[in-house]
Amino acid sequence: MQKPLSLRESMDMPDPHFPIKLHHCRYDQYGATTFPPHWHEHLEFLYFVEGEARITCNSLSYDVGPGDLVVVNSTDMHHGMSLSDRLFYFAVILDPSLLHSQLIDAVETKYITPITQNRIVFRNLITDDPAVTDCIDSLIREYKGREFGYELAVKACLYRLLTVLLRNHAITGQSPHEYSARLRNLERLGPVFQYIEENYRSRIAVDDLAAIASLSRYHFCRQFKELTDKTVTDYVNFVRINKAESLLRTTGLSIAEVASETGFGDIYYFSKLFKAYKKIPPSKFRSESEGAIREG
Repeated sequence: MQKPLSLRESMDMPDPHFPIKLHHCRYDQYGATTFPPHWHEHLEFLYFVEGEARITCNSLSYDVGPGDLVVVNSTDMHHGMSLSDRLFYFAVILDPSLLHSQLIDAVETKYITPITQNRIVFRNLITDDPAVTDCIDSLIREYKGREFGYELAVKACLYRLLTVLLRNHAITGQSPHEYSARLRNLERLGPVFQYIEENYRSRIAVDDLAAIASLSRYHFCRQFKELTDKTVTDYVNFVRINKAESLLRTTGLSIAEVASETGFGDIYYFSKLFKAYKKIPPSKFRSESEGAIREG
């Protein structure tokens, strides 16, 4: 069997001498995948302007709306789904090399190097912070306007943004050794995450996943838990329930059909698990979703 490609996303920058890019991201369908599970070593900022979405970073999911900022730290496994028929957000992606100084000064040693090595990481979801909003608005405006000197302005906005994040939204990061180990594990387990994403409807055996990663069952389960903070079973169910939520909102399939379509052979087990994950039974979730559509 040919192994799926790694989930590590390569990043081509429009200007290698100024490695930052801005994407305008628009979606017009509820339940659409905004981006599949992947990771990269770049920093990414997702700034939401219209509509709602669910963004998952590592093992945590966040429902976001206008004005929210999602910070994707280096090596965060992340994926997204639209929760609106109209969704618009900006994605700012930068190569950490843009932040480095030529001189090994205090800024470089105390802040930039630890950020790029994940020794300082930031809270994924940031809401109701006017200072952050002002920084990201200014950055986007300068990048889009491209007036003379915009590179200086964009870089200044980035440093302002990082300062606000460091002061108000920083959390404990990883040591250089932990960061290197995470990179290696993500490389090794990337095909596993891809396999789950493509085969969640079918029975997924831990031994098969361990074989894809070329690890023993014991070492595979340990590394998987370290990366996702979930067991394999919990992670597969997490993927399946999120797929089921989308189907309940966007299709006319019965609950039994949704259960079958997402890999659950037992509708009662599916209903129990759905309620455990979403805090609401699938039947009530379906009726509330239909009511929201009628009101809209």
